Amino acid sequence: MFIKVALQGKNHFWRYLVVFVSAFLAANTIGAIPLGIVMVIAIAKNPDVITGDVSNIMDFSLYGIDPNVGLILIVFSFVVGLITTLLLIRPLHGRSYKTVFNGVSAIRWRKVFSGFALWFAIMAVYLGVSVLLDPSNFVLNNTSPSLIILVLVSLLLLPFQTTFEEVLFRGYLMQGIGVWTRSRIIPWLVTSLLFGLMHSFNPEIREYGFWLMMPQYVIFGLTFGIITLMDEGIELAMGAHAANNIFLSIFVTQRAAALQTDALLEQQEMFPLTDLISIAAISVLFVLFLHYLYKWDWKNQLRYKTDDQVQ
Repeated sequence: MFIKVALQGKNHFWRYLVVFVSAFLAANTIGAIPLGIVMVIAIAKNPDVITGDVSNIMDFSLYGIDPNVGLILIVFSFVVGLITTLLLIRPLHGRSYKTVFNGVSAIRWRKVFSGFALWFAIMAVYLGVSVLLDPSNFVLNNTSPSLIILVLVSLLLLPFQTTFEEVLFRGYLMQGIGVWTRSRIIPWLVTSLLFGLMHSFNPEIREYGFWLMMPQYVIFGLTFGIITLMDEGIELAMGAHAANNIFLSIFVTQRAAALQTDALLEQQEMFPLTDLISIAAISVLFVLFLHYLYKWDWKNQLRYKTDDQVQ
């Protein structure tokens, strides 16, 4: 039902292209205005920063900008992108924006919090084990009052960033590709690849290489995509994605991270191949927990049935 509800509306390719492009243009123009203003002011105060060696352009401390302010400015662009996407669905597709969440009802907040709590718990265990096994690789980075501000900013704002990505990829595009292809597997694979490619310009890619880092993003896409299909909605993925970014924002940072925050800990060295294996293991464990919790029927849920299509 989640994918086929899109059949109630208009599904010409150009409509999806307009919404997709408009969302990114709005996010990177209107949404980037506050960040641009702050950056121009910072550079005007210290012109030397543009001639220095900026290894990570997302590190706002290099420009003399408070990292918490920088995080707020970044998230604002995603807020604009999310609003643009949701506002364009009805005029271009003739259906409610609510259909991209689960197709049939209001947002299932209990599912959002379930996905958040489970992913957050797994991440906490993983970080704890990592610190115990290699304590020299983690140093205490921030115990000042600014950490409290970071917690509040992360909890209140980062869900807008992750919800934009979930709505656009696991909701909107997955439905569109699903009704075009009359498949559930194809949109899962295509949107996972597109989700990975969207992160091509992240500083981790530059630092460690495309072929080492890109599979990590694709695995995230595959994981959030499969639980969307199995649960007939994006709420579990919304919660898990928010938990992942909030956890990293608050608890651990490293010099090439896309989110440069004054987190509690700083990781001194990254091991991309080990991280790839770990992310795959965490993802499998997460899906297995959800399967046990919700008793998913894999055979039927992954099949696009043609006998009950929405007219």
